[in-house]
Amino acid sequence: MKNTETIYGVHPVRVLLERHPERVVAIRLADRRDDPRVREIEELARKHGRPVQRADANALKHSLGDVAHQGVVAEISPLPPWSEDDLLDALQSVKDPLLLALDGVQDPHNLGACLRTADACGALAVIVPRDRAAQVNATVRKVAVGAAETTPVVAVTNLVRTLKLLKEASLWIVGADAEGAKPAEGSMELRKGGTDEFGHERFTGVADQLAQEVEKRINKEVRVTVLGHVQRGGTPTAYDRVLATRFGVEAMDAVHQGDFGTMVALKGPDIVRVPLADAIRELKTVDRRIYDAASVFFG
Repeated sequence: MKNTETIYGVHPVRVLLERHPERVVAIRLADRRDDPRVREIEELARKHGRPVQRADANALKHSLGDVAHQGVVAEISPLPPWSEDDLLDALQSVKDPLLLALDGVQDPHNLGACLRTADACGALAVIVPRDRAAQVNATVRKVAVGAAETTPVVAVTNLVRTLKLLKEASLWIVGADAEGAKPAEGSMELRKGGTDEFGHERFTGVADQLAQEVEKRINKEVRVTVLGHVQRGGTPTAYDRVLATRFGVEAMDAVHQGDFGTMVALKGPDIVRVPLADAIRELKTVDRRIYDAASVFFG
């Protein structure tokens, strides 16, 4: 169909039917899918007067390719992309706008995940470079689980210029790079980043270069984060919360029972108490094979 795009997957199609049914042109469902989730989509489509057609699964695969369509496909009128001027105009009517600008995101799965995050945070729009970056397509829409239909994407020719315009519009720009990546030999000038608490030499790499460029244009100091053995950030998951609760309960039980000189630890699925003497008897080191694998990227 002309002037339409295809989305697929149970969640993206259902979300669009719930939020913007007027943008759904037609629905195709696999013949053999008659479970509650698909019946809900069919009922929503008929409720809003959207045509529904049953199709053979092989026909869907032939038209879409080898993708996980889950037997649910929709032809839609896509959310119109914003231009840089559209973005600047929209800023005039929004108090305290939040924007997400991405650079170097080339995997459509990552762009879809970023759109989900932006939508959850109430971002006004997501800004991406027009060249050498992922653009919105069917894969992005599926991974975004509906966020691509509610959060405008602004493709710009020059990201640095756009950031400058946003700063001139009184927005605060904050840059983040949590990788501390080290580029290939000779591809970028590096300066040494001193040593860590163990006396090991650090290289600031890409993150330092990014920090220097971004800090020229923003209102906040940018700090480079170099990854240690474990990277942990963002909102705790349900598992994190339950695990923390289990640790806390076991620690309080230890205090109540006078079992001092121990620490709580996770051993397999169980929370156990470990004598402090055993915990500090020898230095725990990371397997050298993990370092060797990481050296491919971090040098």
